[in-house]
Amino acid sequence: MRAFWRAAAAGAASVAAGVGAAEIVSAIGVQDGSPILVVGSLVIDLTPAWLKNAVIGVFGTGDKTFLIVSLAVVLVVGGGLAGWVELRRPPLGRVLIGVGGVVGAFAAITRSGGGIVDVLPSALAALVGILFLGWLIGLLRGTEPTRVAPNGAVSRRRFVTAATGTALGGILAAVVGQVIASGYRAAAAARAAFHLPKPAVTAPPVPAGASFDIAGLSPIVTPNADFYRIDTALQIPGIQPQDWRLKITGMVETEVELTFAQLLALPLEESITTLTCVSNEVGGDLISNALWLGYPIRHLLARAKPSADADMVLSHSQDGWTAGTPLTALTDERNAILAVGMNGQPLPLEHGYPVRMVVPGLYGYVSATKWVVELEVTRFDKATSYWTDRGWSERGPVKLESRIDVPADGRQVKAGTVAVAGVAWSQHVGVSAVHVQIDGGDWQQATLADAISVDTWRQWKYAWDATPGSHTIKVRATDAHGTVQTAKVQDVVPDGATGLHTISVTVA
Repeated sequence: MRAFWRAAAAGAASVAAGVGAAEIVSAIGVQDGSPILVVGSLVIDLTPAWLKNAVIGVFGTGDKTFLIVSLAVVLVVGGGLAGWVELRRPPLGRVLIGVGGVVGAFAAITRSGGGIVDVLPSALAALVGILFLGWLIGLLRGTEPTRVAPNGAVSRRRFVTAATGTALGGILAAVVGQVIASGYRAAAAARAAFHLPKPAVTAPPVPAGASFDIAGLSPIVTPNADFYRIDTALQIPGIQPQDWRLKITGMVETEVELTFAQLLALPLEESITTLTCVSNEVGGDLISNALWLGYPIRHLLARAKPSADADMVLSHSQDGWTAGTPLTALTDERNAILAVGMNGQPLPLEHGYPVRMVVPGLYGYVSATKWVVELEVTRFDKATSYWTDRGWSERGPVKLESRIDVPADGRQVKAGTVAVAGVAWSQHVGVSAVHVQIDGGDWQQATLADAISVDTWRQWKYAWDATPGSHTIKVRATDAHGTVQTAKVQDVVPDGATGLHTISVTVA
């Protein structure tokens, strides 16, 4: 049994050494080849939608941390298995590490924009892991010529020292590699030095009556630090603003190319827009509202003069992600923009710095491309995007929804007047009414806060005369067209969840 654990430790240490070496090489010269990140991206691409939704439902915006930790656990366990196999049936353990390297190489070369050079870090990881495993297992068997002491004590100490040093060295190298990788720090420094230009068109002031002063109620404008983040980027692209270019290509009369400086020189406009993730469950928190600064996309498309046959714009992110947006949503009166600012600050790196798309009325998977670098004018019957390739619908208009923020589900409250409050939304349509139901009774009209615009959510509140006991509270909204929110329960796939948010509370 001791031999098993020592062999497993040798394997785990060897894998750590290999990954550490690969991360250093990736950081210095092959920035898109990090084995952990390319394999993680492959896992994201291959994971079925239902499992992705389940992970997001459990971990929310911590889904990427969960994935990276899970991959680290798999590497440790896989390395331990390789060590045990190598001890019993050499060289099968080294072959197992080699297979891991092949998986990393495959993940690297199949990424969007991946090339043969991106394979090098995974190949190096496998080579270093194989060499260290052979050495450490050799020490464990006591076959080294320096073996002394009949009881093997010196040999065991040497093995423990070698395995520990190998593991720590690999971990340190991986950490150092990640610190210097992908230009993230340089991009962060550039963002810190960047000052937003003054808008040519300022957003109308938020009405004084747009927000209720109720503890626990979502603020009408979401702070940047609290704004939800859902994307497929394990490693945030580190784009220097001087290197950023936007190209408008495809079915256009004239291709357009725009630099960051040219974008900033245009008359930028402010607008307040609520963004929603299609993975948002009924009552979920994958929705936020912010003040954006950017330039209307419709003006740039007008320069390019799309073909009359075009009906879709396929936007491309720097990290290879794509979204298919109806052309009409980018050319009608809504303020679909290339955003450079968020709540009076430059875009945070994780929210698309230096430039992202913000399109009112559509779920993010078909519109809100971060780190956007290309707008390809095309047709829905000619091109597909990242999520439509995975079973989601082509067009994703935001559905009419409402949510109860307070009291929280399962909370105990005191008898008497209790504030029930939350938010409702139907982006680019608007909300006209919200009703609350207690214990299956009649629907009671709630009080709506003033609307900012049809592109933002609205707060609502209801004064409930709470009596002792257990109670169920439901909410439903009505949009500006008179459509009442459906009670039909539907999963987030393929085009957004439906149903009425329901909570249970106990009144003492």
